[in-house]
Amino acid sequence: MKITSLIFPSLFIFLFISCFQGSDEKNKEQGREKTEEEVLMDSSNDLTASYEEEFDEFIRRFSTDESFQFERIKFPISVVVPDTGHEGMAPMKESVGKYDWEMLDLTYDSTYLTRPYDQYYQAVRFRKDTAVVELRGINNGIYANYYFALIDKKWYLVTLYEASF
Repeated sequence: MKITSLIFPSLFIFLFISCFQGSDEKNKEQGREKTEEEVLMDSSNDLTASYEEEFDEFIRRFSTDESFQFERIKFPISVVVPDTGHEGMAPMKESVGKYDWEMLDLTYDSTYLTRPYDQYYQAVRFRKDTAVVELRGINNGIYANYYFALIDKKWYLVTLYEASF
């Protein structure tokens, strides 16, 4: 009877510790950055710690909250778009002001790969303090890059290249 009373608590403690170690190792393997909560918890004893905005959270809010989107675009924004007046639709550079801007939705669902028309995939490439959201169509001419920069630990859309035809 004494052995079973020691085995169950020991087993529980072992499982509890191994779960926490496994999640830390999993996060390191996946290269996942810490969430805001985790950063705040880790930095509670370190007053000099700083917080960088998570890109995934930023892009979700950027795509759904119009006022937030207007705050996070460096206007006037430089854009490269096809010149519809040119026979070959050569790219031309334009400047778009705040009053000419149309809401941009960069949310992505994997069903966009399998829908009957306008199929495309979306990828995000990261550098040290930049991110590029790439939209690539599947046999349909969709081609766009949206360039974001981390400025004062906040993400901003700084330029875009739209070559879809």
